[in-house]
Amino acid sequence: MDRNEGLSDFLRARRAAIDPHELGIEDASPRRVPGLRREELAALAGVSVDYYTRLEQGRPITPSESVLDALAQALQLDDAERSYLHAVARRPSAPRRRAQRTTQKVRPGVHALLARLGDTPAFVLGRRTDVLATNRMARLVLTDFDAMPVRERNAVRWIMLDETAREVFAHSWDQVAAVFVGTLRMDAARHPEDARTAELVGELSMKSEPFRRWWAVQKVVRISHDTKVLHHPVVGELTLRTEALTFPDDPDQTLFTFLADPGSPSDEALRMLASWATGAPDRHGSNERLPRGGQL
Repeated sequence: MDRNEGLSDFLRARRAAIDPHELGIEDASPRRVPGLRREELAALAGVSVDYYTRLEQGRPITPSESVLDALAQALQLDDAERSYLHAVARRPSAPRRRAQRTTQKVRPGVHALLARLGDTPAFVLGRRTDVLATNRMARLVLTDFDAMPVRERNAVRWIMLDETAREVFAHSWDQVAAVFVGTLRMDAARHPEDARTAELVGELSMKSEPFRRWWAVQKVVRISHDTKVLHHPVVGELTLRTEALTFPDDPDQTLFTFLADPGSPSDEALRMLASWATGAPDRHGSNERLPRGGQL
């Protein structure tokens, strides 16, 4: 049977990230590598060293829910990492097959919602962080994903490979990039046989050293909400609250919005940007003239 590399790599990485001194574990002998020893983690999780070793080696065994919960507690995993651990620990009962390529579609009601968000930048993120739909303000504030070839309309790919993204997130590019890499890893665990995900990870691993580093760390993220400071070449800094809302009937599509506090300088800047971006209708049916790093 195939080795469970996903579970093996994740357990190794998270074990190495634990500081034994924070758990009150004193060193009886020098540690050659960082993190907990296998026997220490096994003791914390209440499993035998042999059993844990076989799990970390990716042997063809399927741990129970209680064992996974015990490991998650011992490894101090957050909710997203717990979900990831359970996902990668599942083993298919039938021989693995490459998942068929499917095209995600955004229903008309969601497109209408995007258009009616007015001065609020928003987009819909799909599988493997593909950007499925955007509104006019997202294209003005971030970049014009619709102008890209279809295969390049991907948030992680844009953040890691496009200099425009570094300009947009000038104050927090490292944090934003790491979060989206962690989001991609979560999606990869939920759909382990997706060929397009494998292609994307391979491309980014070849082209981006930061991506290789963050992918190897095995950090997992489920985006919910945050505050971001963005930079726009015309209106300057924008402090916006981000919200991520997953559709109940389609967990593979998430609506992302960038909200300014009412009456704040950022709110006024977005209104100004929307007002200035008027003129002849473009291919989206909007009136964009103002460039976002030359993208529109």
